[in-house]
Amino acid sequence: MSDKPVIGFIGLGLMGAAMVRRLQSLGYKIHTTANRNRAPIEAAVASGATEHPNPAGVAAESDILMLCVDTSDAVEKVMLGDNGAMGALKAGAIVIDFGTSLPTSTRMLADKAAERGAVFMDAPLGRTPVHAEDGKLNIMGAGPEETFGKVKPVLDDLGENVFHVGPTGAGHELKLINNFYAQACAMGMAEAFVRADKAGIDRKTLYSVMSAGPLASGMMDFIRSYGIDGDPNSLKFSIVNARKDVGYFAQNADASGVGSDLAEGILKVLDGAIADGFGDRYLPEAVAWFEKRVGK
Repeated sequence: MSDKPVIGFIGLGLMGAAMVRRLQSLGYKIHTTANRNRAPIEAAVASGATEHPNPAGVAAESDILMLCVDTSDAVEKVMLGDNGAMGALKAGAIVIDFGTSLPTSTRMLADKAAERGAVFMDAPLGRTPVHAEDGKLNIMGAGPEETFGKVKPVLDDLGENVFHVGPTGAGHELKLINNFYAQACAMGMAEAFVRADKAGIDRKTLYSVMSAGPLASGMMDFIRSYGIDGDPNSLKFSIVNARKDVGYFAQNADASGVGSDLAEGILKVLDGAIADGFGDRYLPEAVAWFEKRVGK
């Protein structure tokens, strides 16, 4: 009999499905429920997972309930909606929200979980589903130190760099800052390639000069993959999801009493891309939107 905690996992999108495959490869027992796409659920079940009809059924069986859904509204629906997980949590259970959520929502859910004798943590992720398959995610864990210590062996199976960043909500605060900065870099590089076109400068020349100095970064290379090589798949993160994250950052900034002018500029770009039908395309393809807007 395994001494590993029983894992409930809700949200088998690209990232969640990769994380489940990693956990199953290491011998964790998985309970799950369908959300939008049955294919990853069926793959998980074929590898030994147990499917339940709703989040409550998953929570009732789980020592650790993991969530990897796309918005705060979706997290609240999983936890508090009809047949939601909150009412079925076992005393001593731990919930981990791996998504990018609003910190105010995270803290509200933590209070409700505490009423049931459970703990709600946030642990947003860095890197990609490819890293998840290999257990090399970056994980920004937030919550009580004692609880973080309990789940760290599991997080270490999923992540190469596992941080405890502070109390509940701090992970989501940090992730929103991280993603705001990431989109500032991504949109800047995407436009830079197209402005180089307009100036008659070869994109490879632009990249060679910029990447030789302090501007070099992983995000620059993600945008380069499409801007120079025509490959959008180096970063499988949609423009509409980027807009969601920067929107959450802007909401947080407004709530602090001092908004972010830079976030508003990024949102204007992302909203323009979405309005032109680029929302479901991957972030590196923002270069194609700038080509449409600026002209190549």
